[in-house]
Amino acid sequence: MTTADTQIDRRWEQLHTWGPYGLLGVSVVLGVASASAGTSPARWYTAWALIAAALALQLGWHAARLRRPDRGRTPSGVGTAYYIVRWALAFALTWLSPFFAFYAAAGYMDADETIPGRVWQRLGLLASAVTVAGAQAGGMPFGSPVQWIVFFGLLVANSALQMAVAHLTDQEQQRARERTATIAELERTNTALQQALDENAALHAQLLVQAREAGVADERRRLAAEIHDTIAQGLTGIIAQLQVVANTPDGDTAREHTSRAMDLARHSLGEARRSVHNLSPVALENDGLPEALKKTVVEWGERTGVRAEFTVTGTTEQLHEEVAATLLRIVQEALSNAARHARATRVGVTLSFLGDEVILDIRDDGTGFDPLALPARSRSGGFGLDGMRARAERIAGALTVESEPGHGTALSARVPLVRHDR
Repeated sequence: MTTADTQIDRRWEQLHTWGPYGLLGVSVVLGVASASAGTSPARWYTAWALIAAALALQLGWHAARLRRPDRGRTPSGVGTAYYIVRWALAFALTWLSPFFAFYAAAGYMDADETIPGRVWQRLGLLASAVTVAGAQAGGMPFGSPVQWIVFFGLLVANSALQMAVAHLTDQEQQRARERTATIAELERTNTALQQALDENAALHAQLLVQAREAGVADERRRLAAEIHDTIAQGLTGIIAQLQVVANTPDGDTAREHTSRAMDLARHSLGEARRSVHNLSPVALENDGLPEALKKTVVEWGERTGVRAEFTVTGTTEQLHEEVAATLLRIVQEALSNAARHARATRVGVTLSFLGDEVILDIRDDGTGFDPLALPARSRSGGFGLDGMRARAERIAGALTVESEPGHGTALSARVPLVRHDR
């Protein structure tokens, strides 16, 4: 229930509590002011006795409501007795003075809260309408047929008005019950939605844990591929060169092959350092993903001599470390592939923040290839595209490849936007 609804209920409660006192007071003042000088003492005594009885009845009902607040708003046998006695007192007072019809009108206010049953409530309203209509017709008893005709006309008018008000009140109560039911349903829906959000957060956390565990195995496979493709081949070349040196008596030839062996050793050492460096995303230790990607792209361009550009779109978010590391690894692998195979003159990398997902696009104008040949490339020992796709899928993302021989390559990785834990 809202604050406005609470205030309305409080005002209705005050009206039902103090309204009969006010109506009785107005009736007394007007009745005394309109009384003629020749009114008999017996009539005065009767009137004051009835007024005292009415006041005592109101005080007693008020005290009962204070002791049992719930009973005062719930129809009951006690409430019916109170309504009947009050009506009888109001009828008698109206017989003495028509101005007490104000007090009789109090029956319009609380018939639904004192009398149980719709039919009996309507009868109570009709009884109050009889008293009010009698006063409006000139006061009781009636002295002419005209007054009877006026009385019945006013009774019909008062009853019709009360029935219309009662009908509108019932409709409003029905709408209030429907609103209450709707609010309760919305609260249940919000609770279910919150539970779903909590479960989704738990699934994200579980996904990241699985991604971390899978990443360990993936890094082992990647390192194995690096050793096989670079370091092992370099060591094989060094051994071959040293065997030539050991088997040749020519000093110039020995020096030439020794120089080649040293170059291969330096290259293999660089590859070993790069592989170890790539075991953990050092670039993300002090920078966010956009800064790390920009440095990676710029350094790659300077090293390869290829024009490389980096762009960020959307509102930058601080990503979870697993998501950031995955996207950085994908860019590093894509740039490595471009340097080895694409023979590109221009490479563009775009990082886009789009609401609940992050999109990473890498494009080059290189030689391109036939995507249908990817399985054959994978079987030949390549780890690049398959590894990038596996990385994206481990964090519930996806990697798409668009390429055509002679028309460059475009990679697009879509992953969920999971924010950094604070």
